[in-house]
Amino acid sequence: MSRLDSAIRRLQAQRASLNAAAALIEGLDGAILELGLGNGRTYDHLRELFPTRDVYVCDRRIAAHPDCVPPADRLLLGDMRATLPQARDRLGGRVALAHLDAGTGDAAGNRMLADALLPLVLPLLREGAVLVSDPPFAASQLAPLPLPDEVAPGRYHLYRFLGR
Repeated sequence: MSRLDSAIRRLQAQRASLNAAAALIEGLDGAILELGLGNGRTYDHLRELFPTRDVYVCDRRIAAHPDCVPPADRLLLGDMRATLPQARDRLGGRVALAHLDAGTGDAAGNRMLADALLPLVLPLLREGAVLVSDPPFAASQLAPLPLPDEVAPGRYHLYRFLGR
């Protein structure tokens, strides 16, 4: 498969998974957390899916299209390993959906980042929250959810946060 085809399939899986997650958290109050702004496409999609919710974004630096940069009060700028613990006062136990798509093309690096971020993200989630992720996670507080039919197993992952 060409890299172009692989990127298209990844983006389609991402969109389908986020749309499914939106349905899964319908009726569950809470903020949305995007882990990695990148060029802002996913953030823009999340704003469209959740027009009445606060969408917070963590990223090391801003490299997004100007229309896809969150307001300063919802942007956690810096290394996520430092900004996520600082976000506990504001977001602890309030996040209904968190999304992580490392998308760097470095599978080993993505896995290491995901492993480092998981213990920092879990305290931010409210019971019943959904975690949408490119890399897989293994934690006793997370229950895997079925993927949308159009998403190949292993391409993307959905989890329900069971609580502490």
